[in-house]
Amino acid sequence: MSLLNSTVGAQSMTFKPARRKLPPELGILLVLVGISLFFEALGWWVNGQSFLMNPERLQIIILQMAVIGIIAVGVNLVIITSGIDLSSGSVVAASAVVAASLAQVSDFPRAVFPQLTDLPAIYPILAGVFAGLVIGVINGSLIAYTAIPPFIATLGTMVAARGFAKWFTGGMPVSMLTDDFAWIGSGAVPVFIFLILAAIFHVVLRYTRFGKFTYAIGANRQAAIVSGINVNRHLIWIYAVAGVLSGIAGTVTAARAISGQSGMGVMYELDAIAAVVIGGTSLAGGLGRITGTVIGVLILGVMTSGFTFIRIDAYYQEMVKGAIIVAAVVADQYRQRKRRS
Repeated sequence: MSLLNSTVGAQSMTFKPARRKLPPELGILLVLVGISLFFEALGWWVNGQSFLMNPERLQIIILQMAVIGIIAVGVNLVIITSGIDLSSGSVVAASAVVAASLAQVSDFPRAVFPQLTDLPAIYPILAGVFAGLVIGVINGSLIAYTAIPPFIATLGTMVAARGFAKWFTGGMPVSMLTDDFAWIGSGAVPVFIFLILAAIFHVVLRYTRFGKFTYAIGANRQAAIVSGINVNRHLIWIYAVAGVLSGIAGTVTAARAISGQSGMGVMYELDAIAAVVIGGTSLAGGLGRITGTVIGVLILGVMTSGFTFIRIDAYYQEMVKGAIIVAAVVADQYRQRKRRS
């Protein structure tokens, strides 16, 4: 009898269907839906009109967050390695002024480089991206080879990059840009750039050795070193990619504004970090997806547009945004404790 019971028990264990895990982004997506419906209800109550059934407003939401989304893709990579990048907003400014300086028209009397005007758009674009790359490599090198904490290293480059932008422009905007260059910031072009970059790095993180190394470093750096990963070199690559993406964001920002200014990108780094954390990427490292970050970007966009729609003062918006960041970090800490237990 006991043998029969054992056999039946073994069979029941063998044929027990495995529970299928829901994708982690589903919860974040439900939050996005909930926030959207909340502002829809408030819209009818406060303004007597729909928040969601307005194509122009939805387009504005997406356009506003496209630049933040580009930065957030790079910040996501950094945070997965248990790092942080506080310099991305200043990199936007530095890249914007560099790109704009090479995109000026020839009949502007105060061109930064009078001999380098009316250039094809590819040159200012490459210059802006290169500026971001240089700062990203500096960040990565400081973190990899001097053992400076990422917070301190990127805080230093944040101040330095903003100072460079002010010195480069003398505090004056770099304006009168060519139509070819301005095109990359027109219409839905920034959105397409964001979505293409998000798709590329989604594939890179999930299906390439680069992605596996990134997760391994964030999960356990010492184990990654023991397993043969060149952690220092990989960190330089990670911060270089983040710098390039911030450089692209700065170039797009200059093209959208048809001007490069040293004050561009202020607080963009915090918006990007907020989008990444809201999207489920763990500040402890080793966990996070690009798809979650995209949803996090949309959540921030809906909230910003929603508060504006119901005429909430910008100061209160910043307070709420700060509270959401703290709440997301608390939720991340709870998930970490639950996973360890």
